Amino acid sequence: MKKIEERAGFDIVRYSQVWEDADLLLKALDINKNDTVLSIASAGDNAFALLSRSPKAVYAVDLSFPQIACCELRKVMYKELSYQEHLVFGGVCAGDMDREEVFHSLTLPADVKNYWSTNIDSIRKGFMTIGKFEKYFALFRNKVLPIVHNKKRIDELLISKSKDERKTFYDKKWNNLRWKLLFRIFFSRFVMGRKGRDVEFFKYVEGSVSDRILSRTVHALTHLDPAENPYLHFILKGSYSNVLPFSLREENYENIKQNLDNIYFNEASIQDFITGFDGNLTAFNLSDIFEYMTETETDELYSVMLEKTGPGARFAYWNMLAPRKCSDEISKKYNVYTNEEQNANFLAEDKAFFYSKFYLILLTEHE
Repeated sequence: MKKIEERAGFDIVRYSQVWEDADLLLKALDINKNDTVLSIASAGDNAFALLSRSPKAVYAVDLSFPQIACCELRKVMYKELSYQEHLVFGGVCAGDMDREEVFHSLTLPADVKNYWSTNIDSIRKGFMTIGKFEKYFALFRNKVLPIVHNKKRIDELLISKSKDERKTFYDKKWNNLRWKLLFRIFFSRFVMGRKGRDVEFFKYVEGSVSDRILSRTVHALTHLDPAENPYLHFILKGSYSNVLPFSLREENYENIKQNLDNIYFNEASIQDFITGFDGNLTAFNLSDIFEYMTETETDELYSVMLEKTGPGARFAYWNMLAPRKCSDEISKKYNVYTNEEQNANFLAEDKAFFYSKFYLILLTEHE
């Protein structure tokens, strides 16, 4: 069986932002100054969020050099730009700036500088908006959503309401026939696999993709408050105003900036990095990495990770559509503990609402 790096391309920026709730991740992992953290890098947002808690080190790993280039650019932005400049340069907030001129002023590693120099149009547009997934949302926002609702109705969705008011608004004003039909088409396995993610990312997914995503979307629009959801704001508006994800909030900026010497980005698979790592890892942000693996491969990676850590280690990850968790055999061997009720509560508050499961796994002690 070929691994995901052999089945899908990793030579593009798939994600120029991280679409996983950093507030939830930080609450679950409860990072402290004694932790050495391993994180999926992606576009860097959640790795920087973890860094804000002043751990000993954050090692952020990704198979894709373009994703590493996103992370290294963000790191220098924290170092050399003001808070407002960071947002405008990234393209996630409005402002007057010659992004290309600012880019050439930044002190970047040579390979990262070369990558972005050859993709300078992405810099001009605001590189935090140019990932394949972000373009997918832009297509939804610009071409599909206007057929469903006008700007006034979209703005109304994002006004804070009580839970009962949100439910009534969704049932009476939002959930029309066009919404139901176009949502199921646009977020289908076929369209999402080709325009948003990669067809290989759905290899182990069974059943209707759009139905499951719609169920979670209804939860986000009714159970949670859309007015407080940065991910929903960006999907619908294409930028942030006063509602931002953790790594982009002004109150977190200095904490991240002060700890930048403790974050390290590595182009590698998780398994290769851990195998070559000389040290003890205590906390893991694994994104939705198991989504692309068989159950056997999931257990193999768990075994590698569990051998590199000890009692007190925490593992956090999401399932989007393919159900994956630590097997009973591995759990018994390493005394892995999972609180299913707690994990269900975590998922209920997840603002990045695409995911079907959230797992916090705790290691108590080896046999």
